[in-house]
Amino acid sequence: MGQQEKVATSLAGGVSEAISASLETVDAELARRYPGDPGTRQPVHTVYVPGDVFDAGTIRSWGDQALAALDEHAPDAASFGAVLGLPDALAEDIHARVRAKLEREPIEDLRIDFEDGYGGQDEDTHAARAARIISEAYASGTAAPYMGIRMKCMEAAVRDRGIRTTDIFLTGLMEHGGLPDGLVLTLPKVTYPEQVSAFVRLLEAFEKAHGLDAGRLGFEIQIETSQSILAADGTAAVARMIDAAEGRATGLHYGTFDYSACLGVSAAYQASDHPAADHAKAIMQVAAAGTGVRVSDGSTNVLPVGSTEHVHEAWRLHYGLTRRALARAYYQGWDMHPGHIPTRYAAVFAFYREGFETAAKRLSAYANQAGGDVMDEPATAKALSSYLLRGIDCGALDTAEVAALTGLTRADLDRFASPRRGDLTANAQ
Repeated sequence: MGQQEKVATSLAGGVSEAISASLETVDAELARRYPGDPGTRQPVHTVYVPGDVFDAGTIRSWGDQALAALDEHAPDAASFGAVLGLPDALAEDIHARVRAKLEREPIEDLRIDFEDGYGGQDEDTHAARAARIISEAYASGTAAPYMGIRMKCMEAAVRDRGIRTTDIFLTGLMEHGGLPDGLVLTLPKVTYPEQVSAFVRLLEAFEKAHGLDAGRLGFEIQIETSQSILAADGTAAVARMIDAAEGRATGLHYGTFDYSACLGVSAAYQASDHPAADHAKAIMQVAAAGTGVRVSDGSTNVLPVGSTEHVHEAWRLHYGLTRRALARAYYQGWDMHPGHIPTRYAAVFAFYREGFETAAKRLSAYANQAGGDVMDEPATAKALSSYLLRGIDCGALDTAEVAALTGLTRADLDRFASPRRGDLTANAQ
């Protein structure tokens, strides 16, 4: 090995040290505010079930109802593919994967609702029951990967009720074995960052009362008011809300109908693809980028019920909205009815199946420095790995087929996607 050529410089070493010292505060702030993706699975949807309706059979019931809808309105791959416009080469595989998913894991994220969807009179009893059923489900292996509650908001009229329900629910979980890893809490109708701060204080008090690690309890922030996007002083309030959560925010969920109504959008035009919705979600997406907080799209209220003709129309609408959201990097949305589940998974699976081979080959070429007709950079390799990992997590892709095309293990994909993912994989092994 030859001797390294000596190069000339003009600045003393002290200049670099002084510059680094001047940026120490910025370095620390960047690390605190923008830690990157948490490296955990993100569910493709959230299902809301009223607290007075939820019971131990809810998850299986949704799966069975979704399967029954398929059997009645699209009993085979050809008919299902024709309704949604699936490519012939994919229809059989997508249909089979959807059915398997509905049998194995029909709901990825379940929220027991004590806010808009709740119509019961005995909220204490229903909150305690929710805690017991969730605990039993995790103990028996029948739980959804993520489960939790949406309590009432922090506005004055319902604040005490929301605090009490949160306390009863969390206390019930502790009494029945502790907080499950998949626990999710959703704080709705947030208007001011101070409401987020107040909820943080509530969770801090609960952690202290039970000797839990500080920060154990995180929560999602629902964006349902115009003030949560643009504050009175013209700043992006949603960015301040993330900061007010003090590292506890896990998601920003767009509330299609409350937000649209807040802006005066007529009921007939309230939809997740309305320009007002696109604007709000774009602000949410930019505010959350790099923070580890994930953005979720909203829902459609057009239910696939009634005649086959209407079901097919509702399915096409839902499928199209889901594909549109995925293309815009909103990897999660809300589903309001069991009949939405087949098209949710069909859209998600098609999104990953259609791009699988191209993504795998590009990542393989990057990993092996093999070149090709696209010059990819580390940021693109991160996006390609994340794409494949999301496909694996939801069941659209199989680990073995990804490994066969990329030559990479799950741990390799995790390292490309995020250092935090890599750390999680290493710790699991």
